[in-house]
Amino acid sequence: MFIDRAEIVVKAGDGGDGCTAFRREKYVPFGGPAGGDGGRGGHVYMEAALGMNSLIHFKYNPEYRAGRGGHGEGNNRHGRDGEDLVIRVPVGTLVYDQETGELIHDFSTPGERVLIARGGRGGRGNARFATPTRRAPRFHERGQPGQVRRLRLELKLLADVGLVGFPNAGKSTLLARISAARTKIAEYPFTTLEPVLGVVQLDDDRSFVVADIPGLIEGAHRGAGLGHEFLRHIERTRVLLHLVDVSPLAERGPVERYMIINRELEAYNPQLLEKPQIVVATKMDIASDERVRELEAFCRARDLELVGISAVTGQGVAELLERVARRVESAAMAVAALPSR
Repeated sequence: MFIDRAEIVVKAGDGGDGCTAFRREKYVPFGGPAGGDGGRGGHVYMEAALGMNSLIHFKYNPEYRAGRGGHGEGNNRHGRDGEDLVIRVPVGTLVYDQETGELIHDFSTPGERVLIARGGRGGRGNARFATPTRRAPRFHERGQPGQVRRLRLELKLLADVGLVGFPNAGKSTLLARISAARTKIAEYPFTTLEPVLGVVQLDDDRSFVVADIPGLIEGAHRGAGLGHEFLRHIERTRVLLHLVDVSPLAERGPVERYMIINRELEAYNPQLLEKPQIVVATKMDIASDERVRELEAFCRARDLELVGISAVTGQGVAELLERVARRVESAAMAVAALPSR
């Protein structure tokens, strides 16, 4: 199961109370105040971790608490600090404050650790309040409560390449051909119900990650079909492979299908059309010559890169992977060349 949204509550630990106590020593009839301070409550951190690609564990465990601080004791013994809590989230998780809508942090790098909720300060013992004019204070402070936050988590998959296109355009078949990903393949729409990641390894040790995004249809940006839930995962990709079915089995022509998907991408986020995009004519083993010529003429007129493949027979797949690898490298170099803020 793939879960890309979750709501949780985090509670930092309460601070421990201070202590009111006095020294009791032999031959010291009037011992001074000796109450220790309470310990700090535990903080709540979040950390981006590799090997996680879902928020499903948050669905079944929506509440998280750090340890509370220990109370102060006599003889100036301070309470122990509460145990900090570290919550591991997948790389690509955005954390929002549920009440204000504020983006707290975008976890885009493995190992990032961010303080989410601060533990309460421990209360001071009565020894802290002794002065020359108040030698025997008989009071102490209570510990402060830890911070409570309601959070909304959203996961945007981190992939170099995103596969987009109509349902049954051949995305799952292509991903299964070029990687070890095991996707569901069938002859009905919306076979893929959740994004699937696959790692492509080329012979010269180059590699990139490909995400199979569930099929988009007209009106996806408004919530039609499955597209609205998963369009967000395309935003982080560096290169888009736009798969277009050129077989006679497709209900609409290839150019019309291409334009519909691009309009949906633009309606959701206009910046998506600025990403490098390779048009992939799929199912070339059973292609209609008329539809292939139509798509070729369209791409040539608009200077679009076009590659014809058959994921079933392997036709054109090697050429496609080489082109994708070059595009991914160029996109990565372009990002690296941007001035740091």
